Amino acid sequence: MTTDVTIIGAGLGGLTLARVLHLHGIPATVYEAESSPAARSQGGMLDIHDHNGEIALATAGLTDEFRGLVLEGRQAMRLLDPDGTVLFDKADDGTGGRPEVQRGELRQVLLDSLPAGTVRWGHKVSGVRALGEGRHEVTFADGGTVAVSLLVGADGAWSRVRPLLSAVAPEYTGKSVVETYLFDSGTRHPAAAKAVGGGSMIVHTPGREIFAHREKSDTLHAYVGLSEPQDWFTAVDFADAATARIAQEFDGWAPELTALITDSDVAPVLRPLHALPAGHRWDRVPGVTLLGDAAHLSAPNGEGANLAMLDGAELGELIATHPDDIEAALTAYEEAMFPRGAEAAAFGKPDAHGDGHDDTPHSLIAAFAGPEQP
Repeated sequence: MTTDVTIIGAGLGGLTLARVLHLHGIPATVYEAESSPAARSQGGMLDIHDHNGEIALATAGLTDEFRGLVLEGRQAMRLLDPDGTVLFDKADDGTGGRPEVQRGELRQVLLDSLPAGTVRWGHKVSGVRALGEGRHEVTFADGGTVAVSLLVGADGAWSRVRPLLSAVAPEYTGKSVVETYLFDSGTRHPAAAKAVGGGSMIVHTPGREIFAHREKSDTLHAYVGLSEPQDWFTAVDFADAATARIAQEFDGWAPELTALITDSDVAPVLRPLHALPAGHRWDRVPGVTLLGDAAHLSAPNGEGANLAMLDGAELGELIATHPDDIEAALTAYEEAMFPRGAEAAAFGKPDAHGDGHDDTPHSLIAAFAGPEQP
């Protein structure tokens, strides 16, 4: 194969694609808007699933490196009532299929597995246009351009590549989360640490919820979910009094739970949740495709990063299998990716934000206590 692959976005999906291509001797260039791998925080923990994310990492030849990142005991799960009563408590016995790792560490493993210079940092895409015959021109914010023969948009929710394929844009789901961190929780925030336990904790009521998990270094990372229109959050001053205002919405909840809001050691961060329509797809366009959130962004359900990596791994394998017929590779990839993304969007398994379930603790308990989804 003489065609280089151009990937927009150095997230987990784009890097997995680049890694699998590298294993097959196929050159790839990844353009990333961030100025360096350390330009911003890479988020919290990810549960990597044995039926998709782990398969992708095995395809990338990185299973051992992944296993070295796993935080033991973090698959433990607790469900609490707002008054702090423990409704369900499942220990991590080591047999679960969703081991937890820090997202930033996993991204670094993927970066380290690529030849130097594969990722071009500081290249923010401002636009993409078709040149004809399957070729495209990518324009960067600094005015530079590059003409490419095979373009993959791995650039997330607000993909600059997606408009080449689809006019659909993500829409607000009706829910946002406010992200907080409590450091050295065992000594500085013992009540909250006890409530969260050794892994993850969910407290879920209609329109209000708190999800938290224990990260490295005894850090508690919490997502405080509120089902409100975006205008509601616009009225909250996140530069000053956001903590107190958000905490008001949880009046009457146990203090060890509201401490996950009021005792945050960093300023709370607002994250509105958006999604593409379930079943989002497009007609085949020569020379370009999408993966991960760029293709099938959904409300958080624990599958996003896993699916992005599986997309990247499968696309890389298909390109290697059809080196002389890239359109056949892209067609086969999309035929498998479209239903996979639609299924995940409709799956509704309990997650960091309780999406997809009725508003009763019983539904969550039944889901967690039942057999793992194959």
